Amino acid sequence: MNLQKLVSAYLEYCKYRKELDEKTLKAYRIDLKQYFEFINCQSPKREEIELYITDLHKKYKQKTVKRKLASIKAFYNYLEEEEIIKETPFRKIKVKFKESTILPRIIPREEIECLLNYMYAYSKMLHKDAYRYWLRDIIVVEILFATGARVYEISNIRADCISLHSGLIRIMGKGGKERHVQLTEPSVLQLLRRYYDANKEMIKKSGFFFVNMRGSRFTEQSIRLMIKKYSNLAGIERKITPHMFRHSFATYLIEEGVDISCVQQILGHSSIKTTQIYIHVAARIQAEILEKMHPRKKMNIKNAA
Repeated sequence: MNLQKLVSAYLEYCKYRKELDEKTLKAYRIDLKQYFEFINCQSPKREEIELYITDLHKKYKQKTVKRKLASIKAFYNYLEEEEIIKETPFRKIKVKFKESTILPRIIPREEIECLLNYMYAYSKMLHKDAYRYWLRDIIVVEILFATGARVYEISNIRADCISLHSGLIRIMGKGGKERHVQLTEPSVLQLLRRYYDANKEMIKKSGFFFVNMRGSRFTEQSIRLMIKKYSNLAGIERKITPHMFRHSFATYLIEEGVDISCVQQILGHSSIKTTQIYIHVAARIQAEILEKMHPRKKMNIKNAA
């Protein structure tokens, strides 16, 4: 049986039945293509699969290997469920991963404050045409920090997904999962309305809330470059990325005592395990605070040791 010919049917199943997003489908397509190119046979057996797994470990980090194997396992599970094959070969293949926990990078509070202050001061130097795009830039940064949304979620916000009256934003997350996040800062809401009024025609024409100079969607890459530009102008040496706002948002909320399940819901995580990493980040920062600020540091204690 030529299993490779069934990949197209599987990807259609993922798209229309499982409703997976294009980013996930692209990853599945690449992973399965790479797998069959290496295997180079119609119906690979356990030995060939084992060789492929070893080859992956030689080329990639543990996290990437884990993801690529998950794509292949999902494909075989589909074949088994559809009774195309009797049993997935992965039942007899044991793969263990020893992954080091990489803590998410956050932006120090003072650097977020520095960036926003610079951006607000920058607006005073602009003429009318440039001001309308500054409004977009400042709102994008404010929303990134206010909601913890992913950069592609911000970039793809539709015009009808934001309430200019209440500040409620409807966000489409991974796998087409929908969630609502509330903007609560009155000054940001006021700027949001001002941005809409200044760019109303282009927004209506494109259908996207955030638009570029040509009236098209303000892309993820454009957001990255915009943040880089303002960070450099503000004299911030750290390389700030849009996703770091998400990490910072979650960490600082947990530091302030917000329940982790609430943070999970706002971020749109399907599993609380994904959110729990921010507890470790918060704990590390708490340790730094206690090391520097604990009142014992100012006490005159004679250590007998």
